[in-house]
Amino acid sequence: MACKLFGSSGIRGLVNEELTPDLAVKIGYALGEVTEAGYVLIARDTRTSGLMLEKAITSGLIASGAQVQLLGIQPTPVLAYLTRKLKADAGVMITASHNPPQYNGIKIFDESSASIDEEKQNKIEEILRSGVFKLASWRDLGQAIYKDESQEYVEMLLNRVKLDREWRLIVDPGCGATSEIAPTIFRKSGCKVVAINAQMDGFFPGRKPEPNFESLGYLAKTVKSLGADVGIAFDGDGDRVAFIDEKGNFVSFDRVLAVYASNVVEKSHGGVVATNVEASMSIEELVESKGGKVVRTKVGDVYVALAVKKHNAVFGGEPCGAWIHPEFHYCPDGILSALLLLRNLEERDQKLSEFIAEAIEHPMLRENIPCPNELKYEVLERAEEHLLEILRNYREVSKVDGVRISTDDGWILIRASGTEPLIRVTVEGVSSEKAKSMMEAALASIKKAEESLKE
Repeated sequence: MACKLFGSSGIRGLVNEELTPDLAVKIGYALGEVTEAGYVLIARDTRTSGLMLEKAITSGLIASGAQVQLLGIQPTPVLAYLTRKLKADAGVMITASHNPPQYNGIKIFDESSASIDEEKQNKIEEILRSGVFKLASWRDLGQAIYKDESQEYVEMLLNRVKLDREWRLIVDPGCGATSEIAPTIFRKSGCKVVAINAQMDGFFPGRKPEPNFESLGYLAKTVKSLGADVGIAFDGDGDRVAFIDEKGNFVSFDRVLAVYASNVVEKSHGGVVATNVEASMSIEELVESKGGKVVRTKVGDVYVALAVKKHNAVFGGEPCGAWIHPEFHYCPDGILSALLLLRNLEERDQKLSEFIAEAIEHPMLRENIPCPNELKYEVLERAEEHLLEILRNYREVSKVDGVRISTDDGWILIRASGTEPLIRVTVEGVSSEKAKSMMEAALASIKKAEESLKE
């Protein structure tokens, strides 16, 4: 507990090294105290360590006097939606989302379906640091029951998002928590579905749990060879979605986010869109052209959700496929996002490749630089100093999350990962040459910062 426990997406770490059953039990104690021994839902993704951590945190909650309902393996948005629907005091999702199988995590939702805010996070951490836990007497211990109520979520989607076309879909859950529920929902919506990697397996043998260009090559080939309309892929817990268009091309996260957000604003006759500091400048270009406003946050759906609530935004999303639809709930929802995108395509009578063509694709580069957690913030601070010396004619510096430096040629973002021992670098330029030049400057600044720490 020397370092902050909560990152940009809950608590996350290597299983049995950083995230142990002992820690999970204590988190259960603390959450029981914060909720005043309330009613807590728990779900998990398919990771091999999920059951171990579920039992540990359940034990802590029961010891605190809380009442626990176990939902089994479910996508994160199902857990979040049911937390509000069933009027629970909190929901606990055991997942490491898109991270490799050796990781797991604990994400906590409040009664509104949003991730708990920093105030509640800090309260839990204070209890853990104190090592003093309020445990119930043997007469007042809580109880745990298992009851899968995911049908409530399924019926909500089917009732509120109607599709008119018989879409031909290739659905790739990646052996994660959406493996059963996602194909079922699309089929019940009238789609013709071919599912791949749809067997639940916490080792994620089909592909990496992060749905990106590199991991979705087989899905892209399948869409093209079978003549499907759209390919849809989810991460390990279903809060992220990625798309393959009808030509078998991976759809840029930034382009589809920008066009979809502007479409929501247009239908809402204005409004606020919340996104993070990593998103392309194309989102401002499109949203503002439709009379909307963009608010930028730290990276992490926790911060996007808070901004959506604070600004009464019509939509929130990150360029990793995590989209928040506040009229439904406040958790990123891959299945819901896919259904709503299909409905948008129907309304505009467009193919997916035509839909995203509205967004200009500015050259964007991303790099992840390994850096120990205990050093990454100091490296970031020194890299900022070096970079500002190089970019003397910068226009704006934002420190919402890390440092984002805007120039006439584009922008550079250097930030410490909230979930992994990495420094993330993102650049976007008006041309490929400018983007490459800015990336070289950023990497050189990080290297210089690391070398200065060794001296």
